[in-house]
Amino acid sequence: MAWNQPGNGGNNNDRDPWKNQGGKDQGPPDLDEAVRKLFAKFGFGGNKGGGSGGSSGIPSKGIGIIAIIAIIVWFIAGFYTVKEADRGVVLRFGQFHTMVESGLHWRPVFVDTVEHVDVNNVRSDKTEGYMLTQDENVVRVELDVQYRVVDPRAYLFNVQDADGVLSRATDSALRYVVGHTTMDEVLTRGREQVRADTLDMLESTMNPYSIGLQIVDLNLLPARPPEAVKDAFDDAIAAQEDEERYIREAEAYAREVEPLARGQVRRMLQEAQAYREQIILEAQGEVARFNELLPQYERAPEVTRERIYLDTLQDLYAKTPKVLVDVEGGNNMMYLPLEKLLERQGRNTETFSPPRVPEQGAGTSFNSEPQNTRNSNRSGGRN
Repeated sequence: MAWNQPGNGGNNNDRDPWKNQGGKDQGPPDLDEAVRKLFAKFGFGGNKGGGSGGSSGIPSKGIGIIAIIAIIVWFIAGFYTVKEADRGVVLRFGQFHTMVESGLHWRPVFVDTVEHVDVNNVRSDKTEGYMLTQDENVVRVELDVQYRVVDPRAYLFNVQDADGVLSRATDSALRYVVGHTTMDEVLTRGREQVRADTLDMLESTMNPYSIGLQIVDLNLLPARPPEAVKDAFDDAIAAQEDEERYIREAEAYAREVEPLARGQVRRMLQEAQAYREQIILEAQGEVARFNELLPQYERAPEVTRERIYLDTLQDLYAKTPKVLVDVEGGNNMMYLPLEKLLERQGRNTETFSPPRVPEQGAGTSFNSEPQNTRNSNRSGGRN
């Protein structure tokens, strides 16, 4: 039977849901008594009046001690440290309040919270995948982006997941640049241009968002063609590298030879100029000498001709060594070209036999072909 329904007998009218008996309506249990018992367990106060129904209360001294301890704990819990590489972003009731530098700081617990953001260390994110080039070829490109946080407040509150936003923007910029570049340029000589174009596009894309990140550098790793055609592309790349190497070697050789050639040209020009001046001066000297000789020739032609002839022979014999051997019993003389013999002996190109003594009345020359000796009585010969 329910407790609030009438039952048999008069005693049922005296029962209540709080199980109080005796017909007295005392209501729910006394909260003050419950608190008193709790404090009694910790040694604060005790039973007063000796009965359970007596009046009791919480001692004021115990409440004060608890309050002081709570305040001390709350105050100590408010101290926190920000690392040297971090910056602290203080939030008051979840809203941005201020930023603090590295070191020891204090905040009111349950009022302020602190978010620590690393602003010194460089972070890294990698983007990779198969991408389509301008000439409709597929290459696998890997890009490593390095960045750091420069504005902790913008990094935390301007966008959600700033690192993810940067990663998706990097992938988009890289795919756009690769899509407007041929495969040969991506694989070989155009890699640096692809990296620079990707960096420019990434910065122009991220600036409007103001997410507090700064791009430090982009590292474009060597692109690779699909495995099915990798060998063919390796051969093509090797050929292009050989071409560039040969071009550099040719340029280096040209830079080495060109100054020497220019020096030889200048030297030849100077020698030609000197030879020209020499010939002109010699010709002028000959003209002057003949001009002086002409009056003497007009006065004594025979003597002058003889003198000129003798001077000419003297110059010829002075420039060419000759040996004349007089053959006994005859009027002929033998001519020995010793300078030719010495040249041949020095070069060791030909061997020769000792000169053969000619018969009386005949002369023999040890030149490349025999020649008749000149008679000493002929005109122009002199003993």
